[in-house]
Amino acid sequence: MRAVTIPSPGGPEALVLADVPDAVAGPGEVLVEVAASAVNRADLLQRRGFYNPPPGASPYPGLECSGRVAGLGEGVTGWQVGDEVCALLAGGGYAELVAVPAGQLLPVPQGVSLLEAAGLPEVACTVWSNVFDLAALQPGEVLLVHGGTSGIGTFAIQLATRFGARVVVTVGSPEKAARALELGAERAVLYRDEDFVEQVRAHTGGRGADVVLDNMGAAYLPRNVQALATGGRLVVIGLQGGATGELDLGTLLMKRAAVHATSLRARPAHEKAAIVASVLAQVWPAVEAGDVRPVIDQVLPLEQVARAHQVLEDSTHVGKVLLQVR
Repeated sequence: MRAVTIPSPGGPEALVLADVPDAVAGPGEVLVEVAASAVNRADLLQRRGFYNPPPGASPYPGLECSGRVAGLGEGVTGWQVGDEVCALLAGGGYAELVAVPAGQLLPVPQGVSLLEAAGLPEVACTVWSNVFDLAALQPGEVLLVHGGTSGIGTFAIQLATRFGARVVVTVGSPEKAARALELGAERAVLYRDEDFVEQVRAHTGGRGADVVLDNMGAAYLPRNVQALATGGRLVVIGLQGGATGELDLGTLLMKRAAVHATSLRARPAHEKAAIVASVLAQVWPAVEAGDVRPVIDQVLPLEQVARAHQVLEDSTHVGKVLLQVR
């Protein structure tokens, strides 16, 4: 099979499409013939040598894919060869074949093409597990999403509004602000020109955000705490702004607020399977009803993987960048 390899860490040019041994489904796994994958920030970190796959995972990048079942490992039931699926991966999406634990497989939602489905598993599992399961966002509450036009941001806007929450986002340009508002955000803060703490407080009558979904980490930590409402929950899912910051415990105490930091890739298989099952039950109906849709910025062939990584690094995209494998 062909797969994107990383012979040595570096820039986008470090990605090399090569012939490698075929993936094989082990016990409890499903072999998927990959139709498409999606580019995530974690893939960029892996390419640079900063985010190695967990033990036992495929060495190739790619945290999600769509495709067709090509084979079943020992003990797998409920799936048949030829089924159209999408999957949450610990790695290996940038390849023609990938072995997936059966619990991390999802059917392609009705009304979504096989290609588009490649952009769903990672964002759906990330948003559901963090915003709804961990932070318990409730109808009528305010969700602040940093990077509102990213893949995760565009999905979070739609899903939160679908469940009756109000959404404020930060974005980098007026054009991205307009896209966020079209998707259902009430307010889009231009982070280069506006203070998001002041803007969130102004928009909520001084109350603040009930939940903050943050991809920046250290750079935003003090201000995220300031932006929280009483009883607020901050969930950190990325470290684009650094890993070490100062946390004002006094403010947290006064607000009776909480800070969570989570990741998805390294979780054990049974935890991922539980998240995937919840997504199937709670999120897929909203997708199939058309209330939540994958937002696709562009689709590039696997041979142009370096260009796809550059698009993400330039942050000019809105939604997901997909790699078409077949």
